[in-house]
Amino acid sequence: MAKLLSTEHLLTLAVIALVIASVVAAARPWPGPWTVFACRVLAVVILANEAAWWVWLGAHDTWTASYALPFQLCDVAGLISAAALWSRQPLLVELTYFWGLAGTANGLITPDVSDHFPSFGFMQYFIAHGTIVAAALLLVVGLRIAPRSGAVFRVFGLTVGLLVLDAGVNLVSGGNYLYLRHTPGVHSLLDVFGPWPWYIIGAAGVALAAFLVLDLPFAISRHRRAEVVG
Repeated sequence: MAKLLSTEHLLTLAVIALVIASVVAAARPWPGPWTVFACRVLAVVILANEAAWWVWLGAHDTWTASYALPFQLCDVAGLISAAALWSRQPLLVELTYFWGLAGTANGLITPDVSDHFPSFGFMQYFIAHGTIVAAALLLVVGLRIAPRSGAVFRVFGLTVGLLVLDAGVNLVSGGNYLYLRHTPGVHSLLDVFGPWPWYIIGAAGVALAAFLVLDLPFAISRHRRAEVVG
């Protein structure tokens, strides 16, 4: 198991942060045609990395419906973020931003991966999570595609919808998608909220609070613009 805040973990986070900061810092003052190419390259990397994971599982005869279906939040966020990078459609960008920073980023901080650098499992995990966070920050901070009014509640509603879907998938497959049956096998924020089902309720509350905090700068900006127009 990759140890939380080990040298390996911290160095990996530092590399991811440096790459993301460099791309975002370049896109914000120079949002030219190159960003279309950069976004689409990042989208292809996300999809290729996800596909490589399924191929690897199949090649090692470890694919199982209880584990490998693309219904974890980070899997869904990966597909959504690739589509957002390609199309820049506002709802997709909002989902990428809120899911990427409130959800996927937690997977970088408290990694749920049993392998070590430079194994395929380690690389695939951190590329998957790092590229989603990169997509969120590139689209919203770098390219200034701000969440619209009501974005928090749209995304929260779709998150609840995913929870209901995953509950059904878990029932059929015996899986633990969205960690609805039990918490991950590593220390995470979910441990703070107690046993099942209380950690699910606690996580939903924290998710809504995180969405509101992430939206706060944009809510202030929308309010100021409305005052000027008014």
